[in-house]
Amino acid sequence: MASEETPLLSDVLRPSEHESVYERFSPLHKKLIVATVAWCGLMPLFLSGTFSPSIPQMARDLDTTAESVGFAVSLSVLSSAVGSLTSASYATFYGRRPIYLITLPFCVIGSIGVSAARNMPELLFWRFWQCVGASPGLVVGAAVVGDIYKLEERGMGMGVFLAGSLLGTTLSPPIGGFIAHFWGWRIMQLCIGALALGAFSIFLFAFPETIASGVNPFGSLQLLKSPNILAVAVSGFLLLLTDYVLLVPLAYTIGKRYNLNNEFLVGACFLPCGLGNMVGAPIAGRISDRIITTWTKKRGAWYPEDRLRATFFGGLVFVPLSVLGCGLVTEYVEGPIGLSLNLLLLFMNGLGVDIVLAPSASYVVDVMHSRSAEAMACNTGFRAFLLAFAIAGVMPMINTYGMLIANAISACLAWIGFGLLLITVRYGDEMRAWVDIGYSTAADN
Repeated sequence: MASEETPLLSDVLRPSEHESVYERFSPLHKKLIVATVAWCGLMPLFLSGTFSPSIPQMARDLDTTAESVGFAVSLSVLSSAVGSLTSASYATFYGRRPIYLITLPFCVIGSIGVSAARNMPELLFWRFWQCVGASPGLVVGAAVVGDIYKLEERGMGMGVFLAGSLLGTTLSPPIGGFIAHFWGWRIMQLCIGALALGAFSIFLFAFPETIASGVNPFGSLQLLKSPNILAVAVSGFLLLLTDYVLLVPLAYTIGKRYNLNNEFLVGACFLPCGLGNMVGAPIAGRISDRIITTWTKKRGAWYPEDRLRATFFGGLVFVPLSVLGCGLVTEYVEGPIGLSLNLLLLFMNGLGVDIVLAPSASYVVDVMHSRSAEAMACNTGFRAFLLAFAIAGVMPMINTYGMLIANAISACLAWIGFGLLLITVRYGDEMRAWVDIGYSTAADN
């Protein structure tokens, strides 16, 4: 188990067989690998981002309500959680490449099924398999980054991976809204299938195995016995929930308030949040690397929770104040000024969320490097499991109490999430001592 007695990285990580693990691929090859897994990483976010602007159109087409279609968002998150946990366990056992080759066809077939759905049961069935097929994108992709980058470079590598993945968050709403408005939401689903098919082709013909070396698909959840990983996962859930509180009902909150009457305009409103995600991830990754280096020298030892210091400003200021601000602005500020302020706050929210999530992802890989895919699946899968139920309550809460109350509650929950991160940094060494799940040390990172 790592502790404050862990030696300096420079004293431990001498040229060795361990060091050679990170020299298997050239810098250019590493960048191509990251670009490939980022392509798959954007797919679950692309699935979500293209769906939300189309909810009103899908509700009309399938002769149902927006709340009913909204349950497909919850199902998407839940199926992604199941797929992430399963794929992570098998990725640890069989390798990264086979998982992509097995799951991506499910996404292709599911996308075709969603595009042909005639009613809600068919939509939900095919949506489940579509999202399961895309689910390895983030958790296995993050594990690949851990396979090829050493500790002092991993934060930046993870930030670049997440920034590439978050192109899905940035581009998918306006693209989805545009295609839905001019050609229909079904065509958008076929486009997603084509995107998955292209990724499958690259993994089949050009992607190397990166891992150096009876599976229980839900075995990674055992890592939640670690109070550190549990705290980071719950914190991520509470902070990421603000994204869904803002974006899932956007067509009925900001869109309705400012008379945005078509899917493309609604989709364009998602763009600032996605841009904030893209900016926040690499910045936070680079800052967290510097913090690790600086504090390791200062302490004379590696203390993994120091990386979480990079999350503080996003968790304390950007995330909660942005979601609260959107509620206040939408309630009290009319016209172009109100819409402009909301777009600025959406950017602030996207920036803040990834200032938290990027270092958190690097942290769970740091402390469980030998089981990095499982650690990421435990973190994101458990978070997604909680989100699946929370998202289902977003629209009913807004319909009952209004956007301002819902956003204020979400802001308070985000501050609780920040508190969990603060506690983890302050007491991380003691918390790891409570339950030893085989934490990584500086020597094997």
